[in-house]
Amino acid sequence: MPEMKKLYEIGNRPREIFLSPDGETPTRRSRVPFTRRHWLKWRSRYNPKSLKLEKRLEDKKPLWWMLSLGLLLLVTPFLGNSALTVASIFCMFAAINVLWTLIIGTAGIFSLATLAVVGVSGYAAAAFNVYLGVPWPFMFVIGCLTGLVAGGVLALPSTRLDGLYFALLTLGIVEICRVFVQQLKSLGATNGSINQVDSFIPSDWFLQREGLLLGFFGAFALLLGALLLFKLVNSERLGMLLQTARDEEAFAEAIGIDYRRARLMVFMISSAGLGIIGAFYAMYYRSISPSIFSLDQLLLLFAMIVIGGIGRADGAVLGTAIVVLIDKGLLDLGPVRILIVAAIMLLVTLLTNNGLVGAREQFRNYRNRKKSEARARRTEKGGEVMPEEATDMPDKQEIFYRRFNKRLRDELKLLITPELIEEHRRKPLGRHSDALSRVLNYFRRSEMPDKYAILRQPENFNHYKIVALSGERGAPPRLVDDRLYESIDEAYHAVFLLRVNDLLES
Repeated sequence: MPEMKKLYEIGNRPREIFLSPDGETPTRRSRVPFTRRHWLKWRSRYNPKSLKLEKRLEDKKPLWWMLSLGLLLLVTPFLGNSALTVASIFCMFAAINVLWTLIIGTAGIFSLATLAVVGVSGYAAAAFNVYLGVPWPFMFVIGCLTGLVAGGVLALPSTRLDGLYFALLTLGIVEICRVFVQQLKSLGATNGSINQVDSFIPSDWFLQREGLLLGFFGAFALLLGALLLFKLVNSERLGMLLQTARDEEAFAEAIGIDYRRARLMVFMISSAGLGIIGAFYAMYYRSISPSIFSLDQLLLLFAMIVIGGIGRADGAVLGTAIVVLIDKGLLDLGPVRILIVAAIMLLVTLLTNNGLVGAREQFRNYRNRKKSEARARRTEKGGEVMPEEATDMPDKQEIFYRRFNKRLRDELKLLITPELIEEHRRKPLGRHSDALSRVLNYFRRSEMPDKYAILRQPENFNHYKIVALSGERGAPPRLVDDRLYESIDEAYHAVFLLRVNDLLES
C-alpha cells in the first residue's frame, strides 16, 4: 500500500495562534490597570471550514514582551555576580531609555537633559536622606517631585524652541549641572559626591549575592513600571492626541487639539518617572557622583536609542541590551568596545530606517515591492491568481473560481466577432444565436459594482444615459459619459459594447 503523503496548509494560518474555547462559557479578559486596553488582543472568530469558534491572537507583541521579560526574570538569578550586576544596570538604563523615548518619540521634544533630570533627582533624594535623615522609602517621593519640577522648568523653553536649538539648550543644562555639583562647597570634601546613602538593600548584603539579587529585582520592577507608563501614555487619549498632531500641527489646531499642552504633560510625566529612577540609582549604589552628568554617559544612551529605534519601547530595550552587553560585559577589550558600539550604530544608521526594530517592516516593504515588480512583469493578468496572492487567501475556493472565470473569459473572447456585434445591434432583445446568448448570460451574471445600467432622463422621457452602479447601498451610480441615446434599443447596444470592451480588455 503506497504511503499517504502528508498535506500542509498554505497561507498565514499555520503562523497564527488560535485557541478553541467553549462557546457556552462567557469570555473574560483582564485589562491593563487604569486603561481599557487588554493585555493580549484575543479576538473571537469562527473557522470558515469547521464553523467552530476560535480565539485568534491579533497582536503578538504583548506575548513576546511577556516571554522575553519572563525569561530574563527566570534566568538572571542563576548567573554569576558580575552578570547579575550587568543585568541590573541593563534594567536601569532600559527604564531611562523607555521614558526618554516617550519624550522624543511621543512628545516629539528632542531633549538631551534626560540624565540631568535623573542626576538632579538622585542628588536631591540622597541629600534629604543623608543630611536631613529622611527614610529611604520617602526618597522615591522626593525624587518624583524633583523630577516633576525639573521637567516643568525644562518644558517651558520647548514652547519657544524646537529641534536642534532645544537639544543644544538641554545639553548645556547637563554640563551646567555637572559643573555646579563639582564646585558645590558643601560637597568639596567628597569631590562632588554624596555617600553613605540609605538603601532598600541591607548594609550586610551590599555587594553580596543576596544584595545583588535584591538590586536586580528592584531594577526589574523599575523597568516594568517604565514600560507600563509608556503603555498608559501611548495607548490612551494623551498619546493619541499627539499621534494625530505629529504629522500636521496646523490641522491638529484646526480640529481643536492643544498639542502644546499635551507635549508638556508627557514631558512632565516622563520627568517624574526619571526622578524615581534617579532616587533608585542613588540607593542602588549607596552614593551618587557627578559622573552621572558626564557627556560619555549621555552619548552611550544616545547610541542605545539610535541602535534600537526612536519612538518604540522595544527599540529602547533592544538597543540598551546591545550597548550594555558590549560596554559592561566586554571590559577585557578596553577602549575597543566603544569602537564596536560606534561601528554598530553606523551600520544601523546606514542600513535601516528606524533602528533594528524597524528592520522587519523595512524588509516587508522591500519584499512587497519586489512582489509588485514581479506582478508587473507578467504579460497575462485579468483575474488569474498570482502565486504571492494565493497564499494570503483564507478561502481557497476563491482561487478555483478565479481560474474558472479566466478560462471562461478566454473562451468568450473567441466568440466576439463583427457579425455577433451586428446581430446584437439589429436585435438587442429577442431570440439570439447560441454564441450571443452565451455572451449575454455571462454579462448578466457579473458582479454588481461597476455594472452598467440604463438611466431614463426625467426631463426628456424618451432619452437615456449610461451609468455604472456603485454596488453599495445608499451610494449613487456614476455617469459613464454625457452621450444621450434617443431609443432604448440604442442604449441597450451601447451597454453591450461597453461590456464587450471590458471583456476584451480583461
